Amino acid sequence: MRRDATPRRYLMCPPAHFKVTYSINPWMDPTKPVDLPLALTQWEGLRDRYRSLGHTVEELDPDPALPDMVFAANGATVIDDRVLVARFAYPERAAEAEAHADWFVAHGFREVHQASHINEGEGDFAVTATYLLAGRGFRSSPLSHDEAQEFFGRPVIGLDLVDPRYYHLDTALCVLDGDEIMYYPPAFSPGSRAVLERLFPDALLAEPADAAALGLNAVSDGLHVLVPQAAVGLFPLLRERGFEPVGVDLGELLKGGGSVKCCTQELRPS
Repeated sequence: MRRDATPRRYLMCPPAHFKVTYSINPWMDPTKPVDLPLALTQWEGLRDRYRSLGHTVEELDPDPALPDMVFAANGATVIDDRVLVARFAYPERAAEAEAHADWFVAHGFREVHQASHINEGEGDFAVTATYLLAGRGFRSSPLSHDEAQEFFGRPVIGLDLVDPRYYHLDTALCVLDGDEIMYYPPAFSPGSRAVLERLFPDALLAEPADAAALGLNAVSDGLHVLVPQAAVGLFPLLRERGFEPVGVDLGELLKGGGSVKCCTQELRPS
C-alpha cells in the first residue's frame, strides 16, 4: 500500500524542569532519579526528527513550577484551528492549562475555549478522519465528551479504559492514518473493545510487551510512525502495512509516564 506523509504542525515543550517528585500514574516513582541532561537530549532528538521529516515544531516555554509540561499533548486539543483547552484532573498539573491557553491566544488562535469538564487534551482525545475517540475511566470525565462534540462538531466515541497503566487513551491507542488505528485491546472494557472492533475491523493490534513499552504512545504523519524504540514487535507489523517506523528513545521521560505522543500536541488546521 502506498503511503504519503503529510506535513504537520506540532507544539512541544522542552523538559528543562522535568523531574518526578509526585506520583499520579503507575509509571511515576519519585525514588527513581531523573537524568535531566539525558531527558533534554532525548527530547531534542524527537523535536529534530520531526523537523528533519518536514514538520513544523513550535515550542512552549517551560515553567519551573510545572515539571510535567513536557507532556504537551495534555494541554489542549486542536481541530480546524479551534482549541479546547484541557482541565486537568490533578492539582499538580492544573496551571498547565493556563499556559497553553495563553500560548494559543498569543499565536493568533481566535477560538480558544477553556473546557468546563475535566479532560486532558490529546491524552484522551484521538482524532481520526471520521471520529473523535475519547477515553475515560482514569482522567477525563465522560461529561467532557459531550462538550467536545458540541465544540468541534464531530461525532465522539467514548471508550472506557480499565488498566491503570494505560491511564490515557494515547497510551493504548494511536491513529495511524485517516480511520486507521493501532491499539491494545486489554486496555479497554469489553464493550469498548467491541466498539473498536466494529468501527476499526482492520486495526493493528499490539501485543502486551509492546504496549508495556508504551509503544502505542506514537505519532504518525501518514507514512512515518515515530514509536518508542523498545516496542520492537510493532516495527514489522507497521512495515507490512506500508508505514515506515522510526524508533525513538525517550527512556527518561518514560519515568513520568509518557513517550512520543505525550510530548507532541498536533495543531490541526482547518
